[in-house]
Parts: sequence; structure tokens; C-alpha cells
Amino acid sequence: MSQRYVGGELELFAEATHWKSYFGGVLRPFVGGRVLEVGAGIGSNIPFLCNERIRCWTSLEPDPALARRIDAQIAAGSLPLRCHVVAGTIASIAPGARFDTILYIDVLEHIADDVAELAGARRHLAPEGHLIVLAPAHGFLFSRFDAAIGHHRRYDRASLARLAPPGCRLIASPMLDSAGFFASLANRLLLAAAMPSPRQIAVWDKWLVPLSRHLDAALGHRFGKTVVAVWRAAD
Repeated sequence: MSQRYVGGELELFAEATHWKSYFGGVLRPFVGGRVLEVGAGIGSNIPFLCNERIRCWTSLEPDPALARRIDAQIAAGSLPLRCHVVAGTIASIAPGARFDTILYIDVLEHIADDVAELAGARRHLAPEGHLIVLAPAHGFLFSRFDAAIGHHRRYDRASLARLAPPGCRLIASPMLDSAGFFASLANRLLLAAAMPSPRQIAVWDKWLVPLSRHLDAALGHRFGKTVVAVWRAAD
């Protein structure tokens, strides 16, 4: 099933290389084997999560135009050749296909029925495989920006943990970007912008994300504007 993506932020956040490097480092220990990235966008997460343990990478993207962009990057050699693209949703994956890692990077909040979505993903998770979700945190931070790019919700640790599919055990749930929380709060209360400017993204990525690396560690990853859940399949 294909659908056009309504958001316009992918190009902006593709330039946020400090942020992608940061969360990539947090998630990479759980990423390996056969990888499925759901809602892969323009493929900008792949270079930050790829590692020597990955056998193949499937980019699942429901917007055909975005899927073609990933395909073009693979053909041009700017993404690894062991990557390939499927245009569609989790329902488009062959029933017998199994993956060692399934990723939802800033994607689950776009999906109306998140419970059914993760249940569908669970059917494709190999034994001992990891299901990983990274999503925006704190419902009170929901802003015009969230609405403009098609978010249905934001999460906290408890609400995300409750989405655990049957047969999966939560093994990690760090929060990230404690410094960025205050920038998001300012936008929610003061600026109320529907889309951040390139300058705002650059300032956040260059100055706040490096600060968050230190603050998050000092806070034990208990606070931030982004929440992560990593589940492991029992069998």
C-alpha cells in the first residue's frame, strides 16, 4: 500500500548530523543481521546505523517518490549495496519474511493505530530479534509542528512501554536530548512555529545536541525530548 508523505521536514533533519550520530550511537548496539527500517523516508538514517554486523537492510517506505530517492542513492553508491527498498507498509512485507532488527525512527507517531502496527511488525521479528522505536516525547510539547507533519501523538516512557507486542520484553528505554527539550518547550509556548527554520535546526544540532550528550549521561537518560524503546523477542 502506498501513500504520500505529508511532512516537509525530511530535508531539514537530514542535515542534523550531530543528532543522527548521537542516536545512532545509542541504537547501534541493538542493530544487526537482517534489518527492516519502517518509514525510511529519504534514507538519511542508514549511514548512522549501519555497522559490520548487518547482513542486509530493507528500507520500507510508503511514499513511492521517497522510495525512488532511496533507490537512486543505492544505485549511485551513496548508500550500501546491501540495502534495498520496498515501497509500501508493514502489510507489504512477505508473510514469511523475518528480520533481526525492525526500526521505527520518528515514524510510529505518524501511524494512527500504533498497537496494530507493532503487532504487525512482531510477526516479522526473528527469535531474539530487536524491535526499536525512537519517538518524540511528552504530550504537552505537542505543537503546530507536530500537527503540520502528521503526528498523532507524542509518547512518554510509560505509554511507549505499554505498546509492547506479545512475546517481546522491554530491555532499554533511554530518553535523549535533554537540552533540546527546552528548545521544544520554547517553540510550544513562545514561537508556535509550524516548521523550524534551517537556522534553528543548525543551532540545535551544532550546540544543543552535543550539550545533551553530556547532560543525558549525567541524568541517567531519564529526561529528554525523545524517548526510545528497545524490545527483544522471546522466540
